[in-house]
Amino acid sequence: MKPVINSQALTFRRLIQLSDIEAIADIVQSSGFFSAAEIDLACDLAKEKIASGETCSYKFLFAEIANKVRGYTCFGLIPATAGSYDLYWIAVDSQLRRRGIGQQLMQKTEDIIRAAGGINIYVETSSRPQYQPTHRFYESCGYVREAFLENFYAAGDGKIIFSKKLQ
Repeated sequence: MKPVINSQALTFRRLIQLSDIEAIADIVQSSGFFSAAEIDLACDLAKEKIASGETCSYKFLFAEIANKVRGYTCFGLIPATAGSYDLYWIAVDSQLRRRGIGQQLMQKTEDIIRAAGGINIYVETSSRPQYQPTHRFYESCGYVREAFLENFYAAGDGKIIFSKKLQ
């Protein structure tokens, strides 16, 4: 097992920077899970946030080690809800996985959502076998499987929706 990254080695920031677009692309691509279109989508959300500023509904949290982005989350309030949020992305550089960065990112993201009046968080992911570690990660963070939509993304690739109630 890889050693856990000391929480003092990690810094977190919410303000997005132009350089984060490249970091997001590198981190998401490092997983080997996502298509070019999905990587572009992750970057497009960051570009929209940069272009729109605070009027944009997308929120970001970046985890850095020595001023280099090593993981991030993208989340936002679901329109027309009373405190329900979507977690659109959580990703950590593949070389640093299983070292506690994802857990810390998730906890800090939940804290931000809770402070904003958030009550529920929803996460969508693929049902493909390669995502089993992702499913276990969400469950280890206290998320429960709420729904399964068969063949949602493609034949044999359903969507699993996890949720968590914030206390």
